[in-house]
Amino acid sequence: MQKGICNYGLRTTDHEPREHCGLFGIYDNYEAPWLTYLGLYSLQHRGEEACGIVASDGKTLSIHKGVGLVSDVFNEENIKKLSGYISIGHLRYSTTGSSVLKNAQPLLVDYLKGSLAIGHNGNLINTIKLRRRLENSGSTFQTTADSEIIVQLMARSHNPDVIKRLIYALKKVKGAYALVMMTKDKLIGVRDPLGFRPLVLGKIGRSLCLASETCALDLIGAKLLREVEPGEIVVINKSGLKSFKPFPKAKRHAYCIFEHVYFARPDSFVFGDTVYQVRKKLGIELAREHPVEADFVIPVPDSGTSAAIGFSQASCIPIEMGIIRNHYVGRTFIQPSQKVRDLGVRVKFNILRDVIKGKRIVIVDDSIVRGTTSRKRVKAFRALGAKEVHFRISCPPHKFPCHYGIDFHTQKELIAVRMPLENIRKYLQVDTLGYLSLEGMLKSVSALRENYCTACWTGIYPLKYEGKVRKNALEKKCCGA
Repeated sequence: MQKGICNYGLRTTDHEPREHCGLFGIYDNYEAPWLTYLGLYSLQHRGEEACGIVASDGKTLSIHKGVGLVSDVFNEENIKKLSGYISIGHLRYSTTGSSVLKNAQPLLVDYLKGSLAIGHNGNLINTIKLRRRLENSGSTFQTTADSEIIVQLMARSHNPDVIKRLIYALKKVKGAYALVMMTKDKLIGVRDPLGFRPLVLGKIGRSLCLASETCALDLIGAKLLREVEPGEIVVINKSGLKSFKPFPKAKRHAYCIFEHVYFARPDSFVFGDTVYQVRKKLGIELAREHPVEADFVIPVPDSGTSAAIGFSQASCIPIEMGIIRNHYVGRTFIQPSQKVRDLGVRVKFNILRDVIKGKRIVIVDDSIVRGTTSRKRVKAFRALGAKEVHFRISCPPHKFPCHYGIDFHTQKELIAVRMPLENIRKYLQVDTLGYLSLEGMLKSVSALRENYCTACWTGIYPLKYEGKVRKNALEKKCCGA
C-alpha cells in the first residue's frame, strides 16, 4: 500500500532545467525524510523543475512531490507526514517527458509484487522501441518519462526477488542512468555499466546513504565511503550492504566530463576529482592556449568562477567580480523558451559599471551552447563602457547533440554548428574569442581520457542510439501510443 500527497496547489514554474537530475537516499534513520530534504536542498543546482520524496516505515510507502524548488514544494507539515526510516528523493529536469507533475519523481507504484519507488538521473536511448513493445503487449503507462519503462519491465519479470527483477529490466534498457530505488524495506542504488552519471555512497552514524554528489553528504554530516561503481547495484537493508555486478565488465567507462565543466557543484568530488580543482585547471589551460592582454578577468558566476580563478593565476591578470548574480533566480541555461531566457539574463545578473568602464576585460564562462545569452551579456558590457571585451570558454565548442541526459538533442540549436569560429566572434561582438581545446580539457582531469564521454564535442558516441532521441519522444503525438 502507498499513501500519496501530490502537491497540485503550489506554483508552476517556467524553468526547464538543462542539467542532470539530483538523487538522494538514506537507510536506517528515523529522520530520513528530513535528511533527504536537506540532501535535495544541497543538490538544487541539478534541477529546478520538480522534486519529490518517498519514505517507508517498513510497511507503507508515502510520497510528497510537486513542481518547483525544494523550498517551494516542502515545508515542515508535509515532511512530518513522510514518516519512516528509509527515504529517497529526486530533483527533476526533463530530458525525456514533458514538464508536468505526473512526470515528477520519484515514481511510486503498487503492483502485484509490492510497492516500489524509483528516481532516475540520465537518459535511456532505446525508449521508443521498448515502450511500443510493452504497450503492444498490454502495458499501460502513467507517465511519459523514460524511467517508467524500467518499472514496467520489472513488473514483467516472474522472479519473486526484486533485485533479479531489476537486473532483468536493466539488461533490456540502454543508455545513461544512475538510480535510487526503494521498497518498503530496502534502499537500492544503481549505475549504468559505462558510468555516465555519478552516484556516491556515504555513511552518517549507522545509516548508509546515496547521493548524486558529495556536497549532499557534506551538508548532513555524512562521510564519503566510495563511488558506486559503473555497472554496480548496491542493496542496503537490515543485513547491511550487498553489491551485485550483473553486467559484463565494460572495456571503458564514459564519465560525463560536462559534470566537471558545468553541472556539479565546485565543492563536490566527482569521478575521482574535486570539481573546483578541475575547473581551476581548465582555466589555467585556457590562459595558456589563448593568452590576451587585459586589465581584468571577469567570471560568469557561478560555474565560470573557478575557471576564471585559474585563468587569472596563469595569466597574472587580476580577477574582478564584474557580474553580480541574483541567486534567487534560476539559471538562464535552464529556461524552456528563448523569451524567458532573455528575461532571465536581465533578472539574474547585474554588471558593475564602475569595474568595467574604460577597461579591457576577459569574460570567462564554462560554455556557449546557443549563444544568445552570451551575446546579450557582451552587449551589456559594451553599453556600460567596456573598452575591449574578450571571451574565453573553458571547454571546446559543442558540435553534436547529447543523447545521455543533456537537453540539446539537435545540432541545429548549437551555435558552433551554425557558424565558424570567426562568425561566432562577430555574432557575440567580442574582440577575441577562445575555446579550450579537447586536449586541454582532458589534461585537467585525473582519470584516463578514454574513460570520459566527449560525444557532444567529438561526435564519438560510447553507445549507439536508436532513431531520433527527442525530449518529447514518448508523448502520444511522437510515438503513436
